Amino acid sequence: MARTLGLVLSASRLLAALALAASMFSMRVPVRAQPAVDVELVLAVDASGSVSQERFLLQQRGYVAAFRDPRLLQAIRSGAARSIAVTMTQWTGPAMQIQVAPWAVISDEASMLAFADAIEKAPRQLFGGGTSISGAIDHAMTLLAKSDYKGARRVIDISGDGANNRGRAAADARDEAVQAGVVINGLPILAVEPFLDQYYWTNVIGGPNAFVIAVESYEAFAEAVLKKLIIEVSDGPAGHETAAALEDSDQSKARPAAR
Repeated sequence: MARTLGLVLSASRLLAALALAASMFSMRVPVRAQPAVDVELVLAVDASGSVSQERFLLQQRGYVAAFRDPRLLQAIRSGAARSIAVTMTQWTGPAMQIQVAPWAVISDEASMLAFADAIEKAPRQLFGGGTSISGAIDHAMTLLAKSDYKGARRVIDISGDGANNRGRAAADARDEAVQAGVVINGLPILAVEPFLDQYYWTNVIGGPNAFVIAVESYEAFAEAVLKKLIIEVSDGPAGHETAAALEDSDQSKARPAAR
């Protein structure tokens, strides 16, 4: 009996010693700080049924070209941290979204070109399922929550060619995101719905300095997305002047939000 009691006490002391050692080790290992960036940016790309493969490729090529353009790098490096964190997701219906390019930090030419390559290599993974802008916003919020970075600003960019027709109201998702401190910008493509920019203005964009750039056709997407990205990531007059220099078309027009 005494021997059994002794074994129990020895085991208890051992467990206590191990717990103490573990706690002391955890105190000595600092928690890894989140790297600071100027912007955490989620690019949400429409892959719904109205987007043919040809149109999808025009979107993809537009983003690839933008992330290979030195003017975008100039805008990125205009911020205090001289870097951004960015990811890309495809979206259709309320529960149909997929992250196709993981979070990446862009701070120089090599990292920007690497992200362009990642977009170029990412195949289309969604086809049809309706148009749920609210689902895209909610999904983007989960991506921001999982980000390993700490951005001075958090931005969701929605591009698409139709109004919300699945899931909850887009404005409800927008309002929740804005209340959480997130800015939502819009790039409506007017090829299917000619007045889609007005819908985005009322129901999609929100937050400080939020804006819409409307695109008349998929063929004009590349120029518009470059302008949009420069405005989104720039911090200071240099980036805005670069974006203003691109403001030459009747194809795309930026309008700031009042909210």
